[in-house]
Amino acid sequence: MFFKKNPKEKLQKEMVKKLEEARNWQRQGNIIQYAELMTEAEEIGKKIDALSNQTLGR
Repeated sequence: MFFKKNPKEKLQKEMVKKLEEARNWQRQGNIIQYAELMTEAEEIGKKIDALSNQTLGR
C-alpha cells in the first residue's frame, strides 16, 4: 500500500518552487538572486531530463 515517491515528480516540484521564488525575486528587482535561482532550476531540469532518458532507455 505504500508507494515509493517518484524521484522525477520530486524534482519537478522542487523546480516549480525555484521558479516561483525566482519570479518573486525578479518582481522585487533583485536580478542577481533571480539569476541564481534560475540557474538552480536549470540544473534541476537537466536532472529531470536525465531521469526521463534513463527510464526510456530501460
